[in-house]
Amino acid sequence: MNRAFLTLSFLMGVVVLISNYLVQFPINYFGLNEILTYGAFSYPIAFLITDISNRFYGKIYAKKIVYIGFTIGICFTVLFSTNFTDLISIRIAIGSGTAFIVAQLIDVQIFDKLRKKKWFIAPLTSSLIGSTIDTFLFFSIAFYATGIPWFTLSLGDLTVKIFVALIMLIPFRLLLRKVSTV
Repeated sequence: MNRAFLTLSFLMGVVVLISNYLVQFPINYFGLNEILTYGAFSYPIAFLITDISNRFYGKIYAKKIVYIGFTIGICFTVLFSTNFTDLISIRIAIGSGTAFIVAQLIDVQIFDKLRKKKWFIAPLTSSLIGSTIDTFLFFSIAFYATGIPWFTLSLGDLTVKIFVALIMLIPFRLLLRKVSTV
């Protein structure tokens, strides 16, 4: 379990770093630049990591993954992605950390409460609620009163996160099947 723990923790940190970097870049195609950033595509993977940890190792293990992933992600973000002369960059780091820890810990609790339901109920419900909380916390902290259309960006990002959360059910189910046949 130590190898899985380290791997999942590291992956969580990498997802946070990549998402924090990508959220700075709007998608400049098809008029989406005011409603969508690239971070919306990578961040839902964090919920998959949390839900896999929770399903296979339990709530306490999943919380540890969240805390360690949070620490790794924030350290990486501060070192590689935060421009301390740019207030928005600092707000992105603060918003990311706050939104991440709150949303992921809520995800863990919801998943744990629903774990005995059909296989897709816990990961889907916890990811949808967690993504919603994360999105609005992050965008309001990072971009409120900056002139950046944070509310429309948050709605666009949330729409993509919901879509990706649905897609993440596929690898979740495949892992469930693989583990149950081993």
